[in-house]
Amino acid sequence: MVNLAHVNDTNTQRDNMAEQVSFKDLLGTGAHFGHVTRKWHPNYEPYILMERNGVHIINLEETIKHLNTAIDFIKKVVEKNGEILFVGTKKQAKDIVQQEADRCSMFYIVERWLGGTLTNFSTIKKSIKRLKALEKEGSTIYENLTKKEIQMLNRERLKLSDQHRGIKDMRRLPDAVVIVDVDREITALQEAIRLEIPVIAIVDTNCDPRIVDYPIPANDDSIRTIQLILSAIVDGILEVKNADAIIEEDLIVEADEKEPSTIKAEEIKEKFEEKPVAKAKPRVELKPEVVQEVKKVVPVEEKPKKVEISDKPKIEKKVEVKSTQKLNQKQKQKNLLQRKVLNQRQRLRKLQNLQ
Repeated sequence: MVNLAHVNDTNTQRDNMAEQVSFKDLLGTGAHFGHVTRKWHPNYEPYILMERNGVHIINLEETIKHLNTAIDFIKKVVEKNGEILFVGTKKQAKDIVQQEADRCSMFYIVERWLGGTLTNFSTIKKSIKRLKALEKEGSTIYENLTKKEIQMLNRERLKLSDQHRGIKDMRRLPDAVVIVDVDREITALQEAIRLEIPVIAIVDTNCDPRIVDYPIPANDDSIRTIQLILSAIVDGILEVKNADAIIEEDLIVEADEKEPSTIKAEEIKEKFEEKPVAKAKPRVELKPEVVQEVKKVVPVEEKPKKVEISDKPKIEKKVEVKSTQKLNQKQKQKNLLQRKVLNQRQRLRKLQNLQ
């Protein structure tokens, strides 16, 4: 049985994680500050608390509620060995997105979003393959090239490495996408919607929260707010991974503690003993009456007489040729034929001796 104490500990850690992002933490990071009232989106009204000095104030209770639902959803995705893509190309979010994605070993995009990264993923995979070929040490691509051509390949390698830095090892489409600014990453959002990939996004007052599957209403321009929300999401991912690792360790320990199954000596003998050779079936002897009837119907063929070959080879007299005269072509052919005949006779003798 799996050690339930470890599983209970992980469950309590998850409950603590849900309470970790408190109202005071969000208030201290400035997550409640929205955009100017003239830039607001009408569909954002349920998440607005009030208006002060021409700026909308976001209701942080809604932020905590939606953040917890988003974390629960991400935990379910990770439990099924799902992959998550973090997207944040704005200056405030670049470093934070990369750092948090690396911490949970997930994929990220912090440079310009290439059109078709999701909808045309087969082409992106080809360019990633090209990048790996250029980065490979001792590649044949650089052989027999001029200095200028090598420089062009190096520029191509640097460009591709910047574009595909966080998705170089991504072999399939992600199971969920986390976006920092919906207004800026609208292309990424549209591609995810077209492919029916669920989206978790930090949504500010100038964006429509209805187009996002799991919106988190908060200030998407504050560095500390982005750091707090993304770290909470990543902590949820790591908790699931750690819980799975603990369960696997318990299973391994239990398997080691069990006594190895004893194998009977008879089974070992059966494996290593040589199988007996199948005996030839005994001949069925026919009665003499039956044999005579068969002979009448089927004529018995006489056995061919053995050709007796004398042991002593017949050596034919060689044609004496004067040393002064040269052999003609016909005489050479005759000599070759005589040698072949002698060789054949010698082989026949050897075969008879063996028999």
